[in-house]
Amino acid sequence: MSAHLTSRRTMLRGLGVSMALPWMESLRVWGQEAGTTAATGQAPTRFAVLFSGNGFHKDHWWARGTGQQMELGKVLEPLQAHREKLLYIRGLYNEEALKGNIHSSQTGNLLSGAPLEAGGGIRSGTSIDQLLAQTYGQTTKVPSLVLGCEKANPSVHKNYSMLYSSHISWSSPTTPTPLEVFPALAFDRLFRDDATKADKSVLDAVLEDAGDLRRSISRLDQQKLDEYLNSVREVEQRIARAGSRGELQGWKPALEKPDKARPADGIPQDIAEHMRLMCEILVLAFQTDTTRICTLKLNNDHSSLRFPNLGVDYMIHHLLSHQESDDWLKVNRFFIEQLAWIAAKLDAVQEGERTALDNSVIMYCSSMLTGSHDATKLPVILLGRGGGKLETGRTLDYLDKPNRKMCSLYLSLLDKFGLQQTSFGDSTERLSEV
Repeated sequence: MSAHLTSRRTMLRGLGVSMALPWMESLRVWGQEAGTTAATGQAPTRFAVLFSGNGFHKDHWWARGTGQQMELGKVLEPLQAHREKLLYIRGLYNEEALKGNIHSSQTGNLLSGAPLEAGGGIRSGTSIDQLLAQTYGQTTKVPSLVLGCEKANPSVHKNYSMLYSSHISWSSPTTPTPLEVFPALAFDRLFRDDATKADKSVLDAVLEDAGDLRRSISRLDQQKLDEYLNSVREVEQRIARAGSRGELQGWKPALEKPDKARPADGIPQDIAEHMRLMCEILVLAFQTDTTRICTLKLNNDHSSLRFPNLGVDYMIHHLLSHQESDDWLKVNRFFIEQLAWIAAKLDAVQEGERTALDNSVIMYCSSMLTGSHDATKLPVILLGRGGGKLETGRTLDYLDKPNRKMCSLYLSLLDKFGLQQTSFGDSTERLSEV
């Protein structure tokens, strides 16, 4: 086993491939860097942001009560099994987002609270995920993973760049973080040392090293290793199948030489398959500690996605958001089901006395409460216990309180990761209840 303890974290290696392993009782290699507990080798804390654009059904985004007695509105019902690890927050807002009252002006500063430059220019602020990536995330192979299921829109709408409605993660005030929308490339970034080479299965490349490791770990860890390798294989195979069907790889013309422009309604794809693959990649990234920071934008604000998988193919997401219909509720629940799936998968990963969900903070949000552009009270929920630092199973209401800035929430969350800031965005005050 000593051969496998030469780095701060056990890795399986093959030609052009390095694959970090999940927490194992036999291999106490976590705990030697920031974010872990050195004395016990406890797993680190992770942070994820999931975003969907255009808000939710106004009558059904709510929660009340505590713990197992918490009641959830119809949008949030898919999270029923995770109520004890859920924190519902009502009434927060970004003051700067109210100035333009359109999608771009309400989204580009969602994670920073910064003023936005209008006139087609680009200036926002460094987002909370990237502040964590530049500090806390530097101890992992990938400082942060920024994923999306809809390509960025570079046009201008009502004097604001649509890049604001396409990016919630910003590496600097003038740099939206590059967004990976192709599952195969996101997968390769986690495991391949050279992501441009993909002529061999990642798993096949490390099987010899995995066999050597398997002989030196406990029976329980052998089972965990087998389950993990099977999950990697399953993701690889699903990506390959989707690629062979011509899905998930952007727009492809039906003719050898296209005779018309790119369709305006976004990327034709199996959106359910696309989102699930991105969710699986997020789980793998956290499970292996390849990254501790992940941002997953399920769609753009002002989105052009359609949902034939739900029987809702007659109208794009943005237009549907202006109707408080049963179909709009159906789409809302579909998005929350992605979060519930991630939560269930992470909660099934045991890391000592806690699960991977216990060791995570997953924030789900949108840049407006409803499709009518109401950004005066943003929809925000947190899942996971932040390594024991976050008290969950609660609902918090800030609507009538003097301090209800989103950036106050971010200051509180940064504390959970050991990054104490005197200010962030437009706030110098934390939410004391978080």
